[in-house]
Amino acid sequence: MQRTEDGGRLMPVYLDGSTAPPTADRPVDILALLGDRSTLARRPGFHIEQAADKAELAAYHRLRQDAFVHEQGLFTGHDLDDRDGDARTLVLVARDHAGTIVGGVRLGPVADGPDIGWWAGGRLVVAPGTRGPQGIGAALVRAACARAEAEGALRFDATVQARNEVLFKRLGWRSVREATVANAPHVLMRWPIGRTAAQATSAKAALGPLLTELRRTTSDQAALGGAGFIGDDGAPIPGTDVIAACDAIVPSMVERDPGWAGWCSVLVNVNDLAAMGASPLGLLDSVAAKNAAHAARILAGLGRAGQAYGVPVLGGHTQLGVPAALSVTALGRTGRPVPGGGGRPGHAVRLTADLGGNWRPGYRGRQWDSSTRRRTDELRAMTGAVAAARPAAAKDVSMAGIAGTLGMLAEASGCGAVLDVAAVPRPPAATTGDWFTCFPGFAMLTTDAPGAPPLPAGPATGAVCGELTEGQGVGLRWPDGEITEAVTSSVTGMGSA
Repeated sequence: MQRTEDGGRLMPVYLDGSTAPPTADRPVDILALLGDRSTLARRPGFHIEQAADKAELAAYHRLRQDAFVHEQGLFTGHDLDDRDGDARTLVLVARDHAGTIVGGVRLGPVADGPDIGWWAGGRLVVAPGTRGPQGIGAALVRAACARAEAEGALRFDATVQARNEVLFKRLGWRSVREATVANAPHVLMRWPIGRTAAQATSAKAALGPLLTELRRTTSDQAALGGAGFIGDDGAPIPGTDVIAACDAIVPSMVERDPGWAGWCSVLVNVNDLAAMGASPLGLLDSVAAKNAAHAARILAGLGRAGQAYGVPVLGGHTQLGVPAALSVTALGRTGRPVPGGGGRPGHAVRLTADLGGNWRPGYRGRQWDSSTRRRTDELRAMTGAVAAARPAAAKDVSMAGIAGTLGMLAEASGCGAVLDVAAVPRPPAATTGDWFTCFPGFAMLTTDAPGAPPLPAGPATGAVCGELTEGQGVGLRWPDGEITEAVTSSVTGMGSA
């Protein structure tokens, strides 16, 4: 902005040459003000946003009325239904440069009641004068897919007119089956959401190839847990009743959140012992830090957790002046360890999880913190539950998430699994997508013959939510009976125990 004289008075002159300031109903176009013609020429002729008020929803509904009632004759009078009246339904609209709504699509949970992560899109519409090469319809579909995944959906369907099947396939959708809507041919299509598989792959897929060489070069039958315990959470020490477990914390977490890293180093190791039915004896730590102050914060968190769980820190190693790192070894005792690979086809799958607490600040959608709010007796009840119930197989939910961890249990057991999405215990503050892929404070997957008693896990919530099957991989079963793919085959590549 420059200034000029006007009768002895300084007046502002804006970059576009005007002297009138921008008004609220005339949004400032920065590119136009700067005169960036090349960027303006490449800019799309529309943008997509969520409808924010009744006027914008009304404009979207008018487009639908014109297209589906008057132009195509699919409906008589109007095309509104109960999804339009659901407060959870979202509407995305496309606006041209003048601000006119030229297209829209709606999406939201399919069923009434709690949102279990099953969403559907529909009523995709584009104004007649803007259809074609601009790609408004395709952009709305892509935006709807991204938004559904961001809202935690693990299943996203759409029933589209048969003539639009090609467009949806080009965008990556898969055809499920033919359908009829308003006496017109449609196709039920599904957007492939690979969130659970991607989580399991990123966390565990490298294990098999990495450990093959270790298994090949050692003659010790106890290597990697020994027969019956390959890939387990802990390793039985031959000739003893001692179980050893070891976990490291992601270095970036140790660097930015040392106290929480210290706490988690105890939590994950105690849970690993708990999954094998072992009572903890003590911990050994290995700490690396840039300075003594940083190391003190790590050790303080570790010490607080050890005290909360009632597990002594026996000793370890500390090094200063180096990049942050933290690993802990836990020792426990049981005469009859529960294997992670003890499941068999037909076994019922049970998830027992602590639903108290909330997302850890700074880790929303990734780390659920319930343990810092629990008393020692509550923590001991949860971590002693597998030892008390002695199921056929047990595995604590790791960074692979619920479906990925179930895939690891099934892989070690030489079978596959199906998980009933609606039956999985889940805290209200977590979406299905986040809960299925996060690291929970305490969550134990167990399998046993149908009718086996639940785990006596104190404040934790348990429910039968699936079964082991013939084959491999993990499927998600939905209330309508559909099964979608969560884990395609093996998780670790280590094979059966």
